[in-house]
Amino acid sequence: MKFLLLILQSVWLIASTLHLSASSNPARLNPLIATDSASSSIAGFLFNSLVKYDESGQKIIGDLAESYRFVTPTVIEFKLRHGVKWHDGKSFTARDVLFTYELIQSPKTITPYASDFRVIKKVAAIDDYTVRVTYEKPYFKALEIWMMGIVPRHILSRENDIMGSSFNTAPIGTGPYVLKKLEFSKQIVLEANPHYFEHRPKIDKIVFHVISDPMTRFLMLKSGQIDVDALEPMQYERQLDKSFHKRFATLELPSHTYTYLGFNLRLKKFQDPRVREALSLAIDRNALIDVLFLRHGKVCTGPFLPGSKGFNDRVKAPERNLAKAKALLRAAGYNASHPLEFEIATSNSNAIRPYAAEIMQRQLLDAGVKVTLRVMEWQAFLNTVVSPRKFETVLLGWSLSLTPDPYALWHSDSDVPGGFNLVGYHSSQTDRLIEKMEGSTDPERIAALQRQIFAQIAGDNPYLFLVIPNAINVYSRHISGIKPSINGIWENYIDWEKNEKQ
Repeated sequence: MKFLLLILQSVWLIASTLHLSASSNPARLNPLIATDSASSSIAGFLFNSLVKYDESGQKIIGDLAESYRFVTPTVIEFKLRHGVKWHDGKSFTARDVLFTYELIQSPKTITPYASDFRVIKKVAAIDDYTVRVTYEKPYFKALEIWMMGIVPRHILSRENDIMGSSFNTAPIGTGPYVLKKLEFSKQIVLEANPHYFEHRPKIDKIVFHVISDPMTRFLMLKSGQIDVDALEPMQYERQLDKSFHKRFATLELPSHTYTYLGFNLRLKKFQDPRVREALSLAIDRNALIDVLFLRHGKVCTGPFLPGSKGFNDRVKAPERNLAKAKALLRAAGYNASHPLEFEIATSNSNAIRPYAAEIMQRQLLDAGVKVTLRVMEWQAFLNTVVSPRKFETVLLGWSLSLTPDPYALWHSDSDVPGGFNLVGYHSSQTDRLIEKMEGSTDPERIAALQRQIFAQIAGDNPYLFLVIPNAINVYSRHISGIKPSINGIWENYIDWEKNEKQ
């Protein structure tokens, strides 16, 4: 008995824990309705999708699906892995995939991802390990949409209210980690799934520390209480000493995100294209990069990732031109006695954005535009400003996908409750281009249409596309096995190891 206790004690002593931070509480840990960054990142450890990108970011490989094949241009058949278990021990089957699709399509589920599945004609569970998906027409993202997390039928089929379900804070997935504790504004604790179908993760536990204050997060990182985090350029350039770099390694990559100022196009003042162009010309984007990012970034010119096939390098970033900005504002009916006035709303969950808002406030004043600022805690901002569309302008960011689907953000039909067309952008020309692109399966034709969409949106100025910051990642040198890829540093995290005694 004593010998067994000694073994258990030694195992406990060498158990490894990865400490991470979250800037806000997760709203819902259900991958179908997890739209905030905290929820999405944590849910990613708990759930799997049918397919995923390989580490090159170019090839789609199986995840819960062992393999897939196109039976015809409009029919895909997925063969599922055998032996996959939900965290509660129940078997994963094709019925879970069918149920997930039905849940996404349900009018009771408010999810922006529903638009991805709109061209599906039928999903059928042929047997326990075969799923056949039939599309109404060829669809350029026929595979990519199945990168959505799959949820358990045996639990959620009993729920009448998915949006308010207890599952959203006590989720059961198939992923490499299991949720063990959720303490709002304190800690979220995940433990390694011993039955994960690839293999048990080598790090035993992940602890997310929920810390809304950016300075507190930074101090915890410096003191070694956080193992992996992203740094702001000012922190990296001017607030670290040699001892930090001895304890932490740095990996800087172009981020897959951009920051934008979005206009509420439902308001008359922003429906005038001269006003939007004037505001674009009044902003000095390079100054934003110099001041906020200390040159760790680049100007954003449109909605798709630089270097991707859909990026349009003929669209140049607008240079600041105050004379033209003022002339456009005068033509739109604004002058010193009747200045354009509006509010920029943003959240303090991102340390940079409140400062970006202040800089733009000063820059716009040079053009005679009076701007007020409203900075809020993330959850309040999401619930009272973004979701109900109660804003004049919002300063936010989006992720840039390797295979972007502009429908969700830019098609008129996505201006619905829960949709991602937050600003109410409606353009018949953009709609037609998106619909042509989505009906094509020719990669070159798709890319050409994406470049046209890019130019059309950039020219319409529904947003002011501002900056693409670099991602400055730092991680404890106690961690080994990190292999960065175009997808970031988390590609192979189940193979990471942490030496607690180093």
